[in-house]
Amino acid sequence: MKVEGKVIKYGNNVDTDVIIPARYLNTIDKKELASHCMEDLDKDFLNKISKGDIMVAGKNFGCGSSREHAPIAIKESGISLIIAESFARIFYRNSINIGLPIIESVEAAQDIKNGDELVVDFDKGIVKNVTKNKEYKVPAFPVFVQKIITNNGLVEMVKSGELNK
Repeated sequence: MKVEGKVIKYGNNVDTDVIIPARYLNTIDKKELASHCMEDLDKDFLNKISKGDIMVAGKNFGCGSSREHAPIAIKESGISLIIAESFARIFYRNSINIGLPIIESVEAAQDIKNGDELVVDFDKGIVKNVTKNKEYKVPAFPVFVQKIITNNGLVEMVKSGELNK
């Protein structure tokens, strides 16, 4: 399983309130949530990204409330992966559960710059920075996590019967 895209980078402590502001939590419509993704932190976020792009951040990404609206908004906006130095634990679990791949790597998150082009191989655990011609070794995704992601989340995996295969 691989993704590739251009990097949009943020700093430390990006909380769920700036990922998807609370004033938009009266909907479960994924497209509506995505249309407000990151707007309190980066008004031009949706104009800066293309489908498949990769978000990179510093420490404690996804801190704050435990709402799963935050990873849903990011995924639905077109971001294919988040790489950060560290994640809030509940954000980490919510992301995997909705099928949004995330990777913790201090080295990669610190070294990768805004606009860099990346190719990420989840099977081998390699983040390749094409712009810098540099690779970062990360833990490979276990098969069951890859199944959750390819099935568009845990709920969809259960519905499809893939959980028992």
